[in-house]
This record gives sequence, structure tokens and C-alpha cells, in this order.
Amino acid sequence: MKKNEFTAVVPVAGAGTRLRPHTHTYPKVLLTVGDKPIIGHILDEISAAGIKKICLVTGYLGDKIKEYVSRSYAGLDISYVEQPEPKGLGHAIWLTRRAVTGPVLVMLGDTIISADLRKFLASKDDCIAVKEVSDPRRFGVVEVKGGYISGMVEKPEHPKTNLAIVGIYSFHNSAQLYGSLQELVDSGKTTKGEIQFTDALAALVRAGHKLRPLPIDGWYDCGKPETLLETNRYILDNKKFSPKAVNSLIIPPVYISPTARVENSIVGPYASIGDGARIDSAIISDSIVNEKAFVSNINLTGSLIGPSAAIIGRKDQLNVGENSEIRFDKTVCDQ
Repeated sequence: MKKNEFTAVVPVAGAGTRLRPHTHTYPKVLLTVGDKPIIGHILDEISAAGIKKICLVTGYLGDKIKEYVSRSYAGLDISYVEQPEPKGLGHAIWLTRRAVTGPVLVMLGDTIISADLRKFLASKDDCIAVKEVSDPRRFGVVEVKGGYISGMVEKPEHPKTNLAIVGIYSFHNSAQLYGSLQELVDSGKTTKGEIQFTDALAALVRAGHKLRPLPIDGWYDCGKPETLLETNRYILDNKKFSPKAVNSLIIPPVYISPTARVENSIVGPYASIGDGARIDSAIISDSIVNEKAFVSNINLTGSLIGPSAAIIGRKDQLNVGENSEIRFDKTVCDQ
């Protein structure tokens, strides 16, 4: 490794329980958002910043993640560390201590972030990404004094600031970070049953280590169906695509994979159609259709269709006269 060359550590071992049933058989980071899986967007950002060495912490369905990454990102130097039990983010990063030396950038694997990662790499200080939020009680929160972080608390009941920690951390000397994590592991201290990364960072701050808060433009959660759809809308708004379909109406912004087949349909706005998917005689808006799914004869909005799923609606022919009312929802019409 070249001097001062950063390694990126990306934890992707989470089971994604809030995205079930999709994540019963599919890793959360492989779900499509915009034009590619979540992990693809993260690896693109890391690579664009000039980082070529990446360590992924895998666990649940990790083989599927390795298969996708090795196929789609063969040009990057990617290694893997397994987290066999879900013991927390701090534990996941601690597991990489033998795989990483020198400068390290930690970037969470369940969030797509709008930020210039090069600012973290170029700063003379170790940095933590922060963003002002309306309800800081849901996040780790930092306190700042003299331009540096003076304290941090995970999900405080009565936060002293509204600066939330949002998932990017840079350290020029990874040994200091791993040393604090090792002390935390050795102490046996857990928060809510897990080894928390925030606890290790807070210990560094108490010991006098300087951490600078670095504001970012925004971050987009991929942990729940509704936030996944919000992130999908953000990506479609900020990228330009030229979707193609047969005998169909496209209402942008829309992404349709070149390997998908869309016929006789209305697609958009804010629809993403994944690799190998088939859409026939459907209306789809504000939805994500993952790879190899089949959707036919149905109107979908605000929906997530998992990989290889089949959604087939009804196709009726009607001859309806004046003053008629036809309902298919089994409700009783007013007499």
C-alpha cells in the first residue's frame, strides 16, 4: 500500500429486518435503488474518491454480496471479513483490525450519502460526517467546542445539539481507532446488547483525540420500504437516464435496465425497473421492481417488488352502459 493511501471499511452484515419479506432470502444491500443495488452506489462513491482498497464486513447472506461485487467491481481491490454474529457496528469494524493498516475511511453500508469524500481524505484532521436534523433523538449526536467534537451520545433523550452523526468517518492512523475499539471489546461494555462504534469514538474524544465534524449535504436511508422509495426518488432526480420500452408511455424520471423488457405499459414517474425484469400491460409509478421480476396487468404505486417475484393482476373485458358502476374491491355500492 502506498503511503497515506486510504482503505475503506464498509459494514454490510446487517440482516435488514425492517425490509422483510425482501431480506428473508436477499441481502438488503443488493436491493435495487435507482439504477443499481445499494452497495453499488456506495462502491461507486468510494471509487470516485480515488480509494481502490475496500474491506467489506459481511454476515447474513454474504455469499450473494461477494458474487455481485466480484462480478460488477472486479477492478477494485476488495477483501472480506465475516461477522458471524450481529454484535453491533463497533464489533463489525473491530473485526477488520487485521485487514487494515494506515489511513481508514469507514462508510456505512445501509445509507447513500451526498458528500464529497475527498474532503475527508484531504483534511489534516480525523473527521466525522454530521448533518443538522429536526429530531436528533433518533441518532448519535455530537457536541462541538472550538471547531472540534467535545462529546457524543447515542440517541439521547435530551440532545444538547441537533448535529447527527451520519455514517462517514476518516482516520489517518487506523491504529488509534482500533486501539479504542479493542479497549471497548476487552471491557465487555455494551449498549443495548451491542458493541457500539459511538462508544469507542466517545472514548477517543475523552482521551483528548481531536475529531472534526464535517457537514455533508445529505444522506438517504435505505433501511425501510418508505425510506428506500424516498432514496429511489432522490437518485432518479439526480441522474439522467434514457429508458426504452415497447409501445409504452414513459413519464420521467424513470430507470429501466437495458436488459429489462417493458411492453404496453405506463411507467413513471419515479419507477426503477431492474436487470432482466419483465413488465407487460401494467401501470407502475413510485416503485422499485427488482431484477428478474415479472409484473403484468396491474397498477402499482409505492411498491417494492422483490427479485424474481411475479405479480399478475386481472385482465377483464367490459361492456358498460350509462349510469353503471363497476367495483372490484368487494365493497357494496350505495343503493
